[in-house]
Amino acid sequence: MDFNDTPQEAEFRKEVRSWLDANAPKHLEPELKRASFGSNGLESEDPIKASKAWQKKKAEAGWACLHWPKEYGGGARSAMERVIWSQEEGPYAVLSGLFTIGHGMCGPTVMEWANEEWKEKLLPPLASGEEVWCQLFSEPASGSDLAGLRTKAVKADDGSGDWIINGQKIWTSGAQNSDWGLLITRTDPDVPKHKGLTMFFLRMDSPGVKVVPIRQANGASGFNEVYFDDVRIPDDQRLGDVGQGWKVSLTTLMNERLSIGSGMSTGFPELFKFCMDMEIDGEAATADSGVRSKLAQFAVKQSGLKYTGMRAISALSKGETPGPENSIGKLVAGATMQELAMYALDLQGEAGVVWNEDSPQNGRFQAMLMRSPATRIEGGSDEILRNIIGERVLGLPGDIRVDKDVPFKEIPTSGKAKA
Repeated sequence: MDFNDTPQEAEFRKEVRSWLDANAPKHLEPELKRASFGSNGLESEDPIKASKAWQKKKAEAGWACLHWPKEYGGGARSAMERVIWSQEEGPYAVLSGLFTIGHGMCGPTVMEWANEEWKEKLLPPLASGEEVWCQLFSEPASGSDLAGLRTKAVKADDGSGDWIINGQKIWTSGAQNSDWGLLITRTDPDVPKHKGLTMFFLRMDSPGVKVVPIRQANGASGFNEVYFDDVRIPDDQRLGDVGQGWKVSLTTLMNERLSIGSGMSTGFPELFKFCMDMEIDGEAATADSGVRSKLAQFAVKQSGLKYTGMRAISALSKGETPGPENSIGKLVAGATMQELAMYALDLQGEAGVVWNEDSPQNGRFQAMLMRSPATRIEGGSDEILRNIIGERVLGLPGDIRVDKDVPFKEIPTSGKAKA
């Protein structure tokens, strides 16, 4: 791999730095640098307004959704130029968190599966930050088995062609701030579970949609329950054919794991600085061989993540599409974040149970620990990612699926499975 910019890439990087230097909201930089997991750190301004303002400014200058076509509000730039932008945006990228799901997951799905009229209507306001999207996939009864979902979509009996939706979704990130949602439903319970699904998109203020924020252990409410009570969706808001929802969802999931894995921090630089600054029994923490050994272990993982990510960047530079190996980044980063946070709190001793502005690193390690379990579930749990890596990267045999050819309605939901 060649880690150096080509002359064209170097010129583009210079252009990006120049624009950021002249236009970035520098008055927010100190707060953004203190951002912790689950919060962008803003207290001086409304976080949502600040995020939308920054996204709008980028869009007006042609820096929004760099990889999207211009007709959909993007910059029509190369994949490598997109990578360079993400490297240079620095702390201001925190403001883009509100749009991660829309830009990284929902937008690409709409772009691939919607008709041209809907693309032209939906994508530009998404790219510019005027509208926010969420992903309505997970359900209480299905866990990591997305194909086990039970939210029903049936044709209205009034001959309109509309669909009537009833059911519940859970762990929906950002639903309370979203204008639109990407919704996967079950339209046919008489076929195997992967074959009876259909994908839609809908306004989140549609009659019958109820969003209930979930209070998390870290005090935030980034996740939500979403209920559907006789929600009506026109048929032209369907993505793909009826029963093709699983295929459509794979577009979303592929982009989801790439988006989450590529941007996930482990917190190692913060831990290293913390250890350099703190003392144990009157001596620098790094004088302790146990601390040095632990830092070395984390450094090795951090380095592995960096160069695994570089493989994806190298593939992009050659015009290739990164594949299932990107699941490695999320799997390792999520577990490392949790382990690192626990170690940092161990070093703090009794002070580690206190979480306020006086905590080391502004309470970053406490925030990491409280948020890390969610990172190991969202976008595919550790177990799902291991299956993907084992089957699609290493070529190992797939899991045995006893429900593969069983109609969904005949799959037992409780008690002993049928013989």
